[in-house]
Amino acid sequence: MYPGQQQPMGPYGQQPPPAGPYGQSPQYQQPQYQQPQQPQYQQPYPPHQPYPQQGYPPQPYPPQQQAQAPGGQVGEGRMRLDPHLTPAQRELALKIQAKSKPMAYGMVLGIPLTFGGVHYGITQKPLGFVAALAGLGLLAFGVYSLMQMQALKRQLRLITADAWRSPAAHLPGARKAATQAAYLNGLLVLLSLAATGYLLHKGAGWGAYGNSFGFGALMTAAALPFGMALAAATTVPQLLQVIPAGARVGRSLYSIIFVLATTVTCEGIKSHAVGPVVGGVVALLICGGAMSLLGKAAKRMRGERG
Repeated sequence: MYPGQQQPMGPYGQQPPPAGPYGQSPQYQQPQYQQPQQPQYQQPYPPHQPYPQQGYPPQPYPPQQQAQAPGGQVGEGRMRLDPHLTPAQRELALKIQAKSKPMAYGMVLGIPLTFGGVHYGITQKPLGFVAALAGLGLLAFGVYSLMQMQALKRQLRLITADAWRSPAAHLPGARKAATQAAYLNGLLVLLSLAATGYLLHKGAGWGAYGNSFGFGALMTAAALPFGMALAAATTVPQLLQVIPAGARVGRSLYSIIFVLATTVTCEGIKSHAVGPVVGGVVALLICGGAMSLLGKAAKRMRGERG
């Protein structure tokens, strides 16, 4: 230290001790900052290692739901379409559904207007014939829509032949079951026609022939079993070709006759009439046995054990 030079202060204001023979004390030496060394480049992640194959069994995944067309939504009075349909099949199914509504309106409104209008024109005023003409127009529109539906159904069957034809058509058991189902559906035709005649006969006792509204309602009610007879008759050629769909349609139609026979039986019990009770019970037994046999026949035609 030179003479007259002031001694520097320590870090806490005290005088530092004199420097030793080898310089200042280590705790008062100014730290020397060293530039940190740059680390050598290292790969941040280890190389990708393929995962070992696990011996887990494949998990079943639910089938993906395809986008439904606007016409296939539930709640709009239409049936949900099968998501496995091809675009051509879906287009035909939507056209069939679109034709079903005008067909139903034409039939339900045209039949009572036609028969009720004719009845009113004969018994009351000629104005009823105007209503009959309007009813004929609606009825013709319904029949035309029905014919279009049948044509579309034939086109749909042509492109879905595997779904309509039995894979076990070459087996004797499947052919025998198809023949048995054809006989049962032929019996269904006779029962449906008998139900039509029964309603027309009972209409006299109900007073339906005495007024136009009742006559129109009676004709509408009688048209249901008559249409069922036609539908059952169309399934007989299908069953002769060993098509299981005919057995399913016949089973559904038998269930409608079963409900009607139940109603007849209950009315006969209430009125203590022996004829309706006996006829209703016989129809119930026939329909119940036919539904069971048609279910077994459909399974045999599909190659399953009934």
